Amino acid sequence: MNNDKLKGFIEVLIPITLCNLKCHYCYVIQRDNRTNDPGTVGHTPNEIRRALSKESLGGQFYISLCGAGETMLVKNLGEIVKNLLEEGHYVNITTNGTITKAFDEFFRIIPEKLLPHLNFSFSFHYLELLRLKQMDKFWDNISKVRTNGCSFVLQINLCDEYMPYWDEIKKLSIEKIGAPPQVAATRKEHNLENDVELYTSLSREDYEKKGDEFQSPLFKFTMKNFMVKRKEFCYAGKWSFVLNLQTGIMRPCYCSLSHINIYKQLGGVKNVFQPVGRHCQSPFCMNSSHFIALGSVPECSDAPTYAELRNRITPNGEWYSSEFKQFVSQKLYENNPSEYSSFGVILQATKDKLMRTAMKFIPKQLLNKLKDKYKQQK
Repeated sequence: MNNDKLKGFIEVLIPITLCNLKCHYCYVIQRDNRTNDPGTVGHTPNEIRRALSKESLGGQFYISLCGAGETMLVKNLGEIVKNLLEEGHYVNITTNGTITKAFDEFFRIIPEKLLPHLNFSFSFHYLELLRLKQMDKFWDNISKVRTNGCSFVLQINLCDEYMPYWDEIKKLSIEKIGAPPQVAATRKEHNLENDVELYTSLSREDYEKKGDEFQSPLFKFTMKNFMVKRKEFCYAGKWSFVLNLQTGIMRPCYCSLSHINIYKQLGGVKNVFQPVGRHCQSPFCMNSSHFIALGSVPECSDAPTYAELRNRITPNGEWYSSEFKQFVSQKLYENNPSEYSSFGVILQATKDKLMRTAMKFIPKQLLNKLKDKYKQQK
């Protein structure tokens, strides 16, 4: 029996914007950050492993990797993932599923016994796959992942341009992998702190009805939490984090100003931050299907597990391997002590508020430079 314990979660951005697709709803394109930068992470797989070791983090983590462009185009990604898996972590990679050479490299260098700890989240960019004649390659790579013992998820962004093809997409997915995709709500992000809306011309009611046609637990949970201000006590900063793998900047959550550099934090990452607590600066939990589902907010104990939101049980078997399913079916509050310093939580929240207030008095030109730097770190 697998006794691995989920101790934490890190949402990792790799800010390399090179991509072989041009989806108009892409967040990178929305933010005008697409530079097709083919650069490297800038740190060796061993350096990354040391910074994110079990000793540094305080246990086994679920680490989700996503590029600002196509993740599988990141140089040395296979070696990076291999090192994280060998360290004992479980890893997710979000991908458009078309870079066959990269998949082959993964299965060449990663030991077979570690592959059940690896998940690929395939983003189904339907019209781009048709335009570029990549559809067969996409399904072949999902089959390859499955054959090699990895877990996978198929997910699609619900946006207006897909709606005329919605029935066709559902039928094709059932034919290929036994179930329709999980549905991701597509957002238009003007400002992450206070100006986010659904990326659709439909009313919210009609948008939800369209998404419900795929019976997607992921979509239902996301919409349930969309624009709902969280006031419960959140342990982001203790049990979960967001990280820019290139710069090493780690924050408790997306809207947190407090940060460290994992490559310079000689004493390790654990016990550096206080939890966010009841002082969340975001209008809603931006990634509730990760953070709340994994248990960063113990008061939301009725939330489905991460696996329940994504895994599908089909006539041909489940999307998740048994080991991966067991690991991401756990809750962080089950495996971590809930002790914290009340004074520390208030002090950290006060520092963040003071920094935000100070930013209002910074000259606009300088503030724009700081914001550009902040975007690069994200």
